[in-house]
Amino acid sequence: MLKQLIYRLGSNPKLSLKRFFRGLALFVLAVIFIVVGYYSHYSLQVIGLVILAPALFFAFWGYAGIFANRFSQVLKNIPSKNNDPDLWK
Repeated sequence: MLKQLIYRLGSNPKLSLKRFFRGLALFVLAVIFIVVGYYSHYSLQVIGLVILAPALFFAFWGYAGIFANRFSQVLKNIPSKNNDPDLWK
């Protein structure tokens, strides 16, 4: 079950990279709002915090897809242990 989830998450690495960059761009935008709100009106900080939640979600989702793609390539290269059931060989 975990292997299927890893393969499904890592099946489209270009889309995962897009998601990660979108999340990163939203994160930068949120930080800009928070910093500007610190020096001016507090409502800009609230807007920055609201933007921060989807930014972290998209960045994590994209990074998980990128990681799953790399990890699925590692899983493909691991030989199966069930080929030879003889333990004393």
